[in-house]
Amino acid sequence: MRSLDDIRDEYAFLEGDERYRLLIELGRELEPMPDALKTDATLVRGCSAQVWVYPTERDGRLHFLADSNAAITKGIVALVIAAVQDRPHHEVASMDIAAALEPFALTRHLSSNRTQGVPNMIALIKAHAARLAAA
Repeated sequence: MRSLDDIRDEYAFLEGDERYRLLIELGRELEPMPDALKTDATLVRGCSAQVWVYPTERDGRLHFLADSNAAITKGIVALVIAAVQDRPHHEVASMDIAAALEPFALTRHLSSNRTQGVPNMIALIKAHAARLAAA
């Protein structure tokens, strides 16, 4: 997965439909999520499309599998995941993920239907990180 900094650099040079294409490409680059993990327990509530996020821990670092049934939404979840992927759980628990995503100005460039679930994606990620950090 590309780093958030690399994605941000590329995104800054793009406009309009090119940004949509980048998001779609990011979604395609996500590590495959097995269908068996796409359950009500991993479903992110409040998204206009179906979005699943499955958190795992590897050596004290969070690793996420994610998927969506909509290409652009899948790219958005890939962007959110890029902000936290493989970071220590205590770092993710205290991280301002929304601030890390601000340079992308998603709410300005995408419809509210496409971005309405982002806070819920962030909340799910932070809740999982906080549980692990507290343990």
